[in-house]
Amino acid sequence: MKLLQSWEREARRAVLWAHRHHRSLAGVVLAALFGTAVTAFGVAPLAPDAADLPQRLIAEQVEPPHWHSQLEALGEFELLLTRNELTRSTDTVDTLLARLNVTDAQAAAFLRNDPTARRLMQGRAGKMVQAQVGPSGQLHRLIARYPAEKPEQFATHFTRLTIERAGEGFAARLEQAELNSRVALRSGTIESSLWAATAASQIPDTVTIQMAEIFANEIDFRRDLRRGDAFAVIFESLEADGEPITWNQAAGRVLAAQFINAGRVHEAYWFRDPVLGKAAYFDAKGESLRRAFLASPMEFSRVSSGFALRFHPILKTWRRHLGVDYAAPTGTPVRTVADGVVEFAGWQNGYGNVIFIRHAGGRVTVYAHLSRLNVRQGQRVEQGQHIGAVGATGWATGPHLHFEIRENGQHVDPLRVARSSEAFSIAAASRAQFQAQALAYRQQLALASQQQFAQAE
Repeated sequence: MKLLQSWEREARRAVLWAHRHHRSLAGVVLAALFGTAVTAFGVAPLAPDAADLPQRLIAEQVEPPHWHSQLEALGEFELLLTRNELTRSTDTVDTLLARLNVTDAQAAAFLRNDPTARRLMQGRAGKMVQAQVGPSGQLHRLIARYPAEKPEQFATHFTRLTIERAGEGFAARLEQAELNSRVALRSGTIESSLWAATAASQIPDTVTIQMAEIFANEIDFRRDLRRGDAFAVIFESLEADGEPITWNQAAGRVLAAQFINAGRVHEAYWFRDPVLGKAAYFDAKGESLRRAFLASPMEFSRVSSGFALRFHPILKTWRRHLGVDYAAPTGTPVRTVADGVVEFAGWQNGYGNVIFIRHAGGRVTVYAHLSRLNVRQGQRVEQGQHIGAVGATGWATGPHLHFEIRENGQHVDPLRVARSSEAFSIAAASRAQFQAQALAYRQQLALASQQQFAQAE
């Protein structure tokens, strides 16, 4: 009973409070309702399920842009073709332009008559020529690159001759520009010959010649090469406007090389010894690969007859050949294989034009059938110095060099003498520097070989 009376008293108080504070109570109720509405809005779906919506297919024809005007604009665009060539000793303006696919009488006349443009056909052959030609064969621009005109700039600069269309005619300008240098890395495998393998690996001929020179005392490239032999080479390439040059022996100087012949690894590293003041190629032990006698008096030419029994082409009898014959075109430079003094330079019977050079240790070298003599009797010469040129004088059926080495009057095998001749070593104070440089090159050569084997697989 008392509990019921207490609830009644509380109810009357609530009613009185609501009557007195009816505005506050309305605000609270509205706020609660508004919050509920927002919550409902937040969870309600924004759109019906797409699967329940009706579907229809709309087809509309699309008009392409005005392609006729685009074809006309494309037809007005002039397509230029670029072609590269090397000048030849037998070239005329017409033959060179024909190889460049240029059919332009006005350009041909300009090349013949303009004093600056005429330099294109002057001087020695081997100039690098690049031509931009229109669809009808008209010349738009021709750029020729060749050695610098000043000898002191030969290793650092090149000459650029530019001939280009200007209005109704042509203009020519001549300038000297700097050569750029970069280091290249190549590798390859012997399948048929060294030349074929290096060509397949995009190695310049100057680099191939140097590789053969570097390992000439270690590998007989005439008889020792085997299918499957491998090589890797790092070389410095000189470029003219991004094009590797072809006229400078320094272009493509070998910095390091590795040759695997019959399973045996041969290494060579270019190093300038600061103590000895000499630069040469050294093996991994620091021994010079260039000995007192070079293996050949010519830069990698074909041996046509070795130090052996042969059928004499003129006397028509079998007899011992007491030297080595190198087949090469007339005019090919001949060098001395070692330091010495010219004992004789002139004409001598079947030898024709011949040079005898006396060296230390009772040795004499003989260079026969020459077309030109560049030394005289009594003159001192250094290893590698050009002393004459290949010819066909005396008893010769064609242009070649006959080469002999005599020891105390007895004929000996030139290759044996080269391989057994003395070499010099890197100074002790320079060995640490050499080993560090050789290690860096060895790692790069290994990387080149790995890439080559991966490509082969």
